[in-house]
Amino acid sequence: MTRHDQPANFTLPEHLRAIHAAEYPRFSDTEMARRRRAIENLLGESDLDHLVFCGANRFGSVVQWLTGWPVTTEAVGALTPGEADAMFVQHVNHAPLAQKIATQARVAWGGASSIGAAIGVLERRGAAPDRVGVIGPMTFEQHAMLAGKFGAVKNLNRAYIRLRQVKSEEEIDWMRIGAALTDRGMMALRDGLHAGLSERELGDVVERAYVPLGGTTVIHFIGATAMDSPRLGVPPQFAANRKVAQGDIVFAEISAAFWEHSGQVLRSFTLGAEPTPLYRDLHATADAAFDAVAGVLKEGAMPREVVEAAAVIERAGFTVIDDLLHGYGGGYLPPVLGSKSRPSAHVPDEPFRAGMIVVIQPNVVTKDGKAGVQTGEMVLVTKTGIEPFHAVPRGFLQV
Repeated sequence: MTRHDQPANFTLPEHLRAIHAAEYPRFSDTEMARRRRAIENLLGESDLDHLVFCGANRFGSVVQWLTGWPVTTEAVGALTPGEADAMFVQHVNHAPLAQKIATQARVAWGGASSIGAAIGVLERRGAAPDRVGVIGPMTFEQHAMLAGKFGAVKNLNRAYIRLRQVKSEEEIDWMRIGAALTDRGMMALRDGLHAGLSERELGDVVERAYVPLGGTTVIHFIGATAMDSPRLGVPPQFAANRKVAQGDIVFAEISAAFWEHSGQVLRSFTLGAEPTPLYRDLHATADAAFDAVAGVLKEGAMPREVVEAAAVIERAGFTVIDDLLHGYGGGYLPPVLGSKSRPSAHVPDEPFRAGMIVVIQPNVVTKDGKAGVQTGEMVLVTKTGIEPFHAVPRGFLQV
């Protein structure tokens, strides 16, 4: 268990370098037309004529998926087959860049009310009662205004999520860039880790690896605890002001994004000491669970097979806190699966499909939740198995 070489210079395949190097990268017209057709088909299947799509505070992936604009404070759009999208953003100074990026939409400042501006567009387009659908997070007030004008508004979020589960080749390419940036973050943590740094400072080490390359932070959950008296089973969502010390385990879950398309990788390290027998067993079990899940995951596999494959965790006398597997890309997508001892809220009776992206992440912990490890990464489901996105070596490393 030895330190790996320092991270190499950031390199991408040629076709990805061109995307990464663009001033403001864009998907092809063919890809954007594919997405619009999918939404228009969904409207037809739902007996609807118009769609309101929305997001706020970087939440709500449909806005970027349809227009290219990563939502800042707020964005509300109106989509009607045969018409250009109208999109309204907050604040006024965000509108010029939104128009530059969302080239196929008519973008304007939403004024006092972006939903009010979108309603005005629908009225001018002759929207009839009960013929409007919505995708994205909508506030109570926004829904009340929309329903007050157009009656029952149909929620299409579940159908949209199903559309997003299977990725196009272009989406997969952008996710590969996000994965490469994420790898940089994890390798920087691995190589910059030393006693005396606080968890806050470790977050800074991670971000310095990808921010200069255009990456943005989705998460960097970093946890540390003494292996001989552990008090932490899963990386916390907010950094503690605790300094790491010799004999600690440091484990992390990192996602860095390229224009909202991120990777996700999870690893565990020991600092200045070999793993204790308990931690060696925890990580060996996590590795075995990852391999077992990866061994069954392919097109046609059922979610219950994944849960069954991970039963190696319970047979070893351990359990999990975090989700065992979840869909990814455009949100935290189904299926979201737990293990036999920590069941998920719902195990869907629907097979995996080629083109789905998922994260396998067995967070194996003791039954009291005081000691745990994290390992795993984002993978692509194919017809015959999985294809990894990440280059960070697996394994329980001493640094």
